[in-house]
Amino acid sequence: MSDLLERLRGRGWRMTSQRRVVAQVLDGDHVHLTADEVHARAARRLPEISRATVYNTLGELVSLGEVIEVATDGRAKRYDPNAHHPHQHLVCSGCGTVRDVHPAGDALADLPATERFGFTVTSVEVTYRGLCESCA
Repeated sequence: MSDLLERLRGRGWRMTSQRRVVAQVLDGDHVHLTADEVHARAARRLPEISRATVYNTLGELVSLGEVIEVATDGRAKRYDPNAHHPHQHLVCSGCGTVRDVHPAGDALADLPATERFGFTVTSVEVTYRGLCESCA
């Protein structure tokens, strides 16, 4: 059983067959699928699942804070189930591959007080960009 499925069951989220298959598709390391990719993979497991159901389920998972929406330079949003483990993203400028990375240090602490302009900063999103091995 995936970590995502365990978290959802722990929350008492009503687990329909459609919701379960979406959560199963999102299981794994470095998963950053578009909604269309989630639908295509879910339809292989449950052919009757609709695109609207996938979009609605992804929206619910984002609202619950169980999945993160990752936007990368005008490309389709991707969905990351690694919502409970702080990390950043490494994005290939060529093919759009996204990988989770865990750099040393604390990006929030690295922002000096003089650069906060009175903001109470609560989160940081850092995206590293470059070319993957295949595109380089």
